[in-house]
Amino acid sequence: MTSPVSELIELLSLERLEDNLFRGQSRDIGTKYVFGGQVLGQALSAAQATLEGGRDNGVPLRTAHSLHAYFLRAGDIEHPIVYDVDRTRDGGSFSVRRVSAIQHGKVIFFCAASFQELEPGAEHQLSMPALPQPEDIEPAHAVPEEVLAKLPTKVQRWLSRTGPFEFRHVYPRDELKPPKRPPFQQVWFRLAEKVGDPPELHRALLAYASDFQLLGTATYPHGISYYQPDVQMASLDHALWFHRPFRADDWLLYSIDSPSAQNSRGLARGMIYDRTGRLVASTAQEGLIRVVQDATCAPPAVNS
Repeated sequence: MTSPVSELIELLSLERLEDNLFRGQSRDIGTKYVFGGQVLGQALSAAQATLEGGRDNGVPLRTAHSLHAYFLRAGDIEHPIVYDVDRTRDGGSFSVRRVSAIQHGKVIFFCAASFQELEPGAEHQLSMPALPQPEDIEPAHAVPEEVLAKLPTKVQRWLSRTGPFEFRHVYPRDELKPPKRPPFQQVWFRLAEKVGDPPELHRALLAYASDFQLLGTATYPHGISYYQPDVQMASLDHALWFHRPFRADDWLLYSIDSPSAQNSRGLARGMIYDRTGRLVASTAQEGLIRVVQDATCAPPAVNS
C-alpha cells in the first residue's frame, strides 16, 4: 500500500505537458474542495521546474525566496488542475515566475514566485519562543468513534485520516467544542517519513504544510471552529517567504498569531523555526470566516 508521504510526493510531481504547462492531480483529504496547500505546493513545483542555470553541489543556483498567491475559485477534487507558468523575468540575480492554476477553463488560483541566487549580506532574526520540544508533547488522541459518527462525512474523513505530516500542538484546543482563547498557537510538525535531499522538494512540501493551522488561529478569540456546521471558512490569499535551508522531514515549529479579524475576514501570520532555533520561513494569510444563519448553507472548510 502506498504511504501518505509517497502519495504527497507523487501529488507534487507534476506531468509536463509543454515547456511551461503542467498538469497535477488532486487528493480528497476530507475537505469539500481541493485543499489550498495542495495548489500552493503544485504551483511552486511548476514554477521551480521552469528554472534554468544548473546546480552547485546538488543545490539549485536559484532557489525560491517568496511566493504570493490568491485563491479565486474552489477547486474540484474530481478533476486535474493545469498549471500555466509565465517566465516573467530572468535577471542577473533574480528570476520571477507567474503561475495560473486552471480548471474547467477558468483560473482558480494564481501566484507569483521569486527566486534568487545565494549571496552574503546582513543577517538577523527574531528568536524562537521557549517551548516544550516535540518529544515532550503527546500526539493528539483519536476522536472517539461515537463522537465521530455524529459528524458530517467529510469531517469524519478529515479527522480519521492518516496524513503525510505529523502535528503536535503545544497548547491543544478541542476543535469540536472550542473555548475562547487569545489568537496564538504553536505547533510542531514534520513529514512522517524521511525523503530525498532536493531543496525544491522540501520547499514544495513546506508550501503544502503551511496552509494547515494558519487561518484557524483567527477563530480562537471567538470560540468557533471550522468543524461547526454554521461556520464557513476559505483561504483568500497566502504569502510564504523562505529564509534559510531546512528539511520538511525534521521537526519544525510553526508559531502563529492573528492580529485582526473584521468584515468576515481573519488575518494570520506565522514564523517557522527548525530545531536549532533558526527562522527558516514566514507566512501570512487572510481568509473568509463567516458564521451563517442557516447551518445547512455552510460547506465544510475549503482550505484550512
